[in-house]
Amino acid sequence: MVLKIWARRHRDLARARNQVACRLHAVLCELVPGGVRRQITAGQAASVLERVTLSGPIGAARRELAAQFLEDLRRIDGQLRETNKKLAAAVRASGTTITEVSGAGPVNAGTILGGVTDVDRFPARDHFAAYNGTAPAEVSSGGRKVYRLSLRGNRRINHAIHMAAVTQIRHSHSDGRAYYEKKIAQGKTHKEALRCLKRKISDAIYARLRADAKMAARPAGEGPGGQTGNGSGSSAAGSHPEHRLFGQATPGPATTLRPPARPARQQTRTRRLKDLEKTR
Repeated sequence: MVLKIWARRHRDLARARNQVACRLHAVLCELVPGGVRRQITAGQAASVLERVTLSGPIGAARRELAAQFLEDLRRIDGQLRETNKKLAAAVRASGTTITEVSGAGPVNAGTILGGVTDVDRFPARDHFAAYNGTAPAEVSSGGRKVYRLSLRGNRRINHAIHMAAVTQIRHSHSDGRAYYEKKIAQGKTHKEALRCLKRKISDAIYARLRADAKMAARPAGEGPGGQTGNGSGSSAAGSHPEHRLFGQATPGPATTLRPPARPARQQTRTRRLKDLEKTR
């Protein structure tokens, strides 16, 4: 619940900052001939205001309004920094390993943990993907099966996974970038390859959530092999499926008590013997 509160606070501040920055940019474009660059920071806006030459009461009013927007922007930036610190501290206190997935920083991890709450309500990775909207939605008609982009699910978690995917694509040497380029080489479009990467990241995050839940349910003092005392580095490495970007999201097939199937020739011979016994 704490993570959800601070993640929501960060989201509200980010929206407020974007609104103030857009208004400041609009006023600066009226003061500076030719306008200014699209993305502007508080320091850049301050330097622009220092170089502006006033031309009458209208220019003075615009400069005063821009100064107020600049003050609001600096105030929101300070609140964002404090919120980031509190959110990062809450993520560390939770003991999650989602941040080990490339592109999933404290903000994205806090958003995911705040939205998931309990991973046990998702029996498999497919259910988790359907919940966060990374699984395609079936829109079949008759005997024709068609899958399209899903706009359902938790859009906040979907946005966090989207930002992780974009971060991986921007790093040319990451596993996510290699997977993305592989999908592009197979003939998929940019959006289709991005959706495939988002599904892979969803599976990796689900694997981390399951491993974290299993680790948290383990009794205190118990080692990775079910015995107490051995708390070496193997417990941190062995408690998760794989320390890679896309780990195994679900365990292997469960063992069965059924006897092994007989060969087809032996089954035919046994059936013939039974038929002969019935005719006698």
